[in-house]
Amino acid sequence: MFSPNRTKLLVLVSLLLLIVVSAAAKPRKMQRLQPGSWGAPHIRIDVGQSSATIDYDCANGTIDSPLTFDRKGNFTWRGTHNREHGGPIRVDEKSNSRPAIYTGSIKGDTMTLTVKLADSKEVVETFTLKRGGAGRVFKCM
Repeated sequence: MFSPNRTKLLVLVSLLLLIVVSAAAKPRKMQRLQPGSWGAPHIRIDVGQSSATIDYDCANGTIDSPLTFDRKGNFTWRGTHNREHGGPIRVDEKSNSRPAIYTGSIKGDTMTLTVKLADSKEVVETFTLKRGGAGRVFKCM
């Protein structure tokens, strides 16, 4: 069989592998974005307890679930994106709502946000927002 030293080494290596595998398998601890506003030129996000509304130039959107991010600040949120147009909205006008994916990261009081249409993978825009920022949005005329 194995020598006592070799058996101890095998047990030690096995324990170390078990510890490494269990540490890697831990679920990522998610944090929730606190309610408040984020803004930048051409965009404003108002975060509530369990959702958010987004207002940007000639468009608006929603995120319909709690806004969570991982330890590194990365996130992927799902919601809607609605393109707007100038002039009045007609009574019989069909909704322009499309599913959207909002991805990015948060570092301190800065959020980088990319808006992508889920059904076409078209990237609408990437924004850099500040916590507490008012945002400056220009609506379609």
